[in-house]
Amino acid sequence: MTDPNPPLTEAPGPADRIAAFAEALAVEAGKVIVGQPAMLEQLTVALLAGGHVLLEGVPGTAKTLTVRVLARLCRVSFSRIQFTPDLMPSDVLGTNVFSPKDGTFTVRQGPIFAALVLADEINRTPPKTQSALLEAMEERQATIDGVPFALPRPFMVCATQNPVEFEGTYPLPEAQLDRFSLRIDVGYPGLAEEEAILARYEAGFRAVDLDAADLRPVADAEALASLQADVAAISVTEPVRAYIVAVTRAAREHRHVVLGPSPRAAVTLLLTAKALAGVRGRPFVTPDDVKDLALPVFRHRILLKPDSEIEGETPDRVLKAILATVPVPR
Repeated sequence: MTDPNPPLTEAPGPADRIAAFAEALAVEAGKVIVGQPAMLEQLTVALLAGGHVLLEGVPGTAKTLTVRVLARLCRVSFSRIQFTPDLMPSDVLGTNVFSPKDGTFTVRQGPIFAALVLADEINRTPPKTQSALLEAMEERQATIDGVPFALPRPFMVCATQNPVEFEGTYPLPEAQLDRFSLRIDVGYPGLAEEEAILARYEAGFRAVDLDAADLRPVADAEALASLQADVAAISVTEPVRAYIVAVTRAAREHRHVVLGPSPRAAVTLLLTAKALAGVRGRPFVTPDDVKDLALPVFRHRILLKPDSEIEGETPDRVLKAILATVPVPR
């Protein structure tokens, strides 16, 4: 006999939907990516917060592969731009092409017109070409011969660079760095993870053949737009907002810092903390969410004094010291 009054079940809230998406994404990505949970979590956070990511690590640590997998799992358009010293802005944005047959110009859009753009080795191209990304990353549009064109929604740039190679590279200017929501440091895998990578290749896995990995998409462009709206519904109390401001100002005023995080950086920390709270299944932001993202959000936005760098100080060390001294709201 069925119960005439079955118990009511609550519909999943924004945090539940975000957490379910993040969990499904991690499970499917695990079919290809071994380890690197922090990188995947932070990429997910940036995607949900509508931001861009700079992946920094030595070659061969699955940076490019992870971005390819992310595009496939989210079922969005994807393009890869290999940045080289001879790359021109028109190679990124596109150009007007003249047709001799009918005497007209038509716009040929460049690879920037994709939902997920991989800017591979972004520091290998001169600043003139790097600057072609500024408008796209900030305003979600690209201008070709004076005419603006809207970019897809969602739109995300994932750039990579090698931190130990300097010959033939062009350091990213501060204005370019400030457009990246997160700078994710990608390290080597652990012992067990590296053994698992070799076992997979011995069993026949090849990174160039993602079709064989049987990846099942967990979202599409419409679903991602809905999830980004869910992130906006995650609440932040006034004490936590004040904590974000306090950390930002402390980083700006630290004795080792000559140039600190901008107001855009504080906004980015707020938005990404909301996304991280949702990924972790909470409808509200805690100070721990802020602390966990302070380094990836601020580390590329801090310029240290030359004397401090000579003494061995790094942005991460300075930020850790700041987080240890700024009072945490209870």
